[in-house]
Amino acid sequence: MFRFLPFVIAGWVLTGSLRAATLDADLLIVGGNESACAAAVQASRLGVQRIVLVNDIDWLGGQFSAEGVGVMDEWTTVDGKRADFPRSGLFREVAQRIEETNRRNYGTPSPGNSFCGRLTIEPAEAERIFEGLLAAESSHVRVERGWEPATVQLDGRRVTGVTFTRAAETLQVTARVTIDASDWGDVIQRSGAAWSAGPDARARFDEPSAPELVDDSNRREMNPITYCVTLRDAGKEALTAEPAGYDVRRYFGATKATVTEFKALPWPKGTLLMNVPAFADTAHTAGPYSSPVNVYTHRRLVDARHLHLAPGAEKTFLNWPTQDYPLDRWPKAVADALDAMEPGAAQKNLVALTPVQRRVVFADAKQHALGFFHYLQTVSPEFRGLELTDEYGTPDRLPPKPYVREGLRLEALTMLREQDIRTAHEEPRWAKLMPLDGVFGFQFNIDFHPTRRVFLNDDPAGPWATIHTATRNWSTHTDRAMFPLRGLVPIERDGLLGASKNIGVSSVVQSALRLHGQMMLCGQASATVAWLALRDGVQPRAVAADPQRVLAVQRALVKSGVLIWPFHDLDPTADYFEAVNLLAVRGVIVPDADSVRFQPDKIASAEEIAGVLARAKLAELPGRNPAQPLTRAALATAVWAALAH
Repeated sequence: MFRFLPFVIAGWVLTGSLRAATLDADLLIVGGNESACAAAVQASRLGVQRIVLVNDIDWLGGQFSAEGVGVMDEWTTVDGKRADFPRSGLFREVAQRIEETNRRNYGTPSPGNSFCGRLTIEPAEAERIFEGLLAAESSHVRVERGWEPATVQLDGRRVTGVTFTRAAETLQVTARVTIDASDWGDVIQRSGAAWSAGPDARARFDEPSAPELVDDSNRREMNPITYCVTLRDAGKEALTAEPAGYDVRRYFGATKATVTEFKALPWPKGTLLMNVPAFADTAHTAGPYSSPVNVYTHRRLVDARHLHLAPGAEKTFLNWPTQDYPLDRWPKAVADALDAMEPGAAQKNLVALTPVQRRVVFADAKQHALGFFHYLQTVSPEFRGLELTDEYGTPDRLPPKPYVREGLRLEALTMLREQDIRTAHEEPRWAKLMPLDGVFGFQFNIDFHPTRRVFLNDDPAGPWATIHTATRNWSTHTDRAMFPLRGLVPIERDGLLGASKNIGVSSVVQSALRLHGQMMLCGQASATVAWLALRDGVQPRAVAADPQRVLAVQRALVKSGVLIWPFHDLDPTADYFEAVNLLAVRGVIVPDADSVRFQPDKIASAEEIAGVLARAKLAELPGRNPAQPLTRAALATAVWAALAH
């Protein structure tokens, strides 16, 4: 159903049995995930007048909602202890709305008591939050749903529009700038822009953990997809039927209940074994990542048991490594189905498959996830009291989309590499590369879930399990880093920007740059570049090449509360926020080497003041009494004001 808005010229044209519509926009955003929604909201708030967001499903919000990942990974390490990476920008705003929703529903901002994170939200509630975000911008943002990109229109090297299809209908959107925030980089692919997927060979970026060779044995290898399973208290025993193709041997490595059975089978050495219980009665009172580890509380959404909530309020969801669906080798039935559609399709990377072909893969991944839930019900009485929620409105009660950890990677003006962010020490400090055109700060470990599928007795028609490779695994340490503006801009297409996971990173870096908050900031940054390009009538690459325009983008971002230089203790609402961020990016403020804190209230020493003034090329601060102490925040604010004049 079209939602006609006053700023859009739209019309239906009947062509035979097809219905065709045309829309004209300043900015087209393709996708409806968290990155796409953040881009639409940011562009609207900056003043872009005609924005069209085209989603391939009804739900908005991506990982938060449509992918069913209701527990946010935010952890980092500060002063030897786990802490949450600072929230900023639109992610901070969404997190506040999540906490408000939880307070209203459960009397606490964090009802999950989850092993993996403090911030939890039920997917349907998250979808309502994103609907509200977009509805508030409805005078400038038009949302279209259920459309898949079919073709991309070009004028020379410039993207000028995208044609979408939905059953017997077509929708053509022309736009001055297009942001591709789709799950699989559909616009980038169809525009002819350069892209990659799967591992990068060592020779490409000289990354220490990259494979020496990319060939048929590993070219499809990516971080696996997962169909999350959202569960609620059924109030009774609710044992599910075995799903199609169920083979319990797939799941013997999932919990300690079946370790003996797992070890009795001839799985290859290194096959994943999660030797932990299915259930433990714990509220994780010491916080996220505190013992005991177990499947049930790993990603719990609502801990009704310990919060003494009403019967039926208990909710959790499954996102367990055994449940992952590797992409390097297909089970025989999947490979046969793909090749029946198109000879050789089974040899393609998931990214390069058509939407119809991907649905074959997704259908099998769903059965695998449902099989995991059934297995848990056979080994744990607590899981027998749970049932699939009906909040998604899907026939199988699973999310409308899989959890996507890795997708297409844009060949951008610059590519962020493993050695730019990786570190040997456990506690993050500052990355080796802190680019002058940074547009948001981030940090997460290099985190590959098992990327390879192993078949029992090497029989692709039989049961399978998952395995890590020697260099693609989880918990490889990284430092705090910044993502460069140039990483959003294609090397060879104008009128186009990347967002979500369709950005200039290596496969290794994408494993560390994929979380809820990171992807929202990525969309916010891409939209800000689009806004400036539209305002100045230039292409995004001209923005990237002009230091003054880069600064204008950065100023707009920090004024929107986006943390660019990833200090741990900056308040996005404070007067000093812009000054500290942008002076640090420019090297005027030099962060302490052994601390990720800025300490805004700390009194700046005489040596510190002299160093800041020298790097700012200022002889003195106008009107300053040298005898009056200056906090670091006050120093930064005064220097930034002096430079602005």
